[in-house]
Amino acid sequence: MSHCNYANKDSMARRIVLCLQYDGSNFCGWQRQKQGLTVQGVLEESISTLDQYLPIKLVAAGRTDSGVHAAGQVAHFDCFGPIPACRWASALNGRLSKDIRVLEAIEMPSDWHACYSAIYRRYRYTIYNGCQPNLFLSPWSWHRYQVKLDTELMQFALQSMIGFYDFSAFQRSGSTRSHAFTTIQDVQIERQGDLINIEIQASGFLYGMVRLLVGQLVALGEHKLTIQCFERLWKDRLRDQVKESAPSKGLCLLRVGYKNQIFSNSSFYDFLPKYSLANIDPPRDPPPF
Repeated sequence: MSHCNYANKDSMARRIVLCLQYDGSNFCGWQRQKQGLTVQGVLEESISTLDQYLPIKLVAAGRTDSGVHAAGQVAHFDCFGPIPACRWASALNGRLSKDIRVLEAIEMPSDWHACYSAIYRRYRYTIYNGCQPNLFLSPWSWHRYQVKLDTELMQFALQSMIGFYDFSAFQRSGSTRSHAFTTIQDVQIERQGDLINIEIQASGFLYGMVRLLVGQLVALGEHKLTIQCFERLWKDRLRDQVKESAPSKGLCLLRVGYKNQIFSNSSFYDFLPKYSLANIDPPRDPPPF
């Protein structure tokens, strides 16, 4: 059967959905670019070696920026070849570099969409607030050591943002969105010793939103910004006054939610472990700031 005839039989197409993780340190983000290594580009090339009937287009639930990691990214593609869905994870992992891993692959109906079927995305940002640098935490966290952050104030500020609002104050230039409205569904800030985890869940995120927001939260936590000024920034959409963006290396796409959970818990739920300082012995008072 010729390439053209085979490809035109739409009923033979199968939608394969991947749950995957990647270390974004060496990638110029998710989206394929003319220059620079991207997660989408690497994956599409690997998939094409296994299914050569049509050009492969991989659609992700969220387009992570350069240097941003993912623990539970979801993406789909249509294929025509004979490889069963359950074999795609192992087949791809044998061709991918060590900084991308496919956790699970399943088949879904053709009208299911990794991006448009999603009901939430959840990100985690990790801050290391200790005085001394930590070699092992460095690739995955922002070392912000000058002042002990006021996480209670940061939590209070985040809590007021839950709901459907215009968050254009936290949108980087270059976005193609027609508006800046989205719904923040849940926020959490947890401190454990010198480690701070900030989790934000929303129906969708604007371009650069989490990093710009975390940058302002840190200024608030260092008491460089008052709670009144922070609220005025986003409520009055004062984008020109939002200056600092948190580094990309501390940010990870934790997971993507759908109406029905489609992946197993072992592959999908909270696959990014929280760093822990609980086993340090003996306990010591935090160093002065």
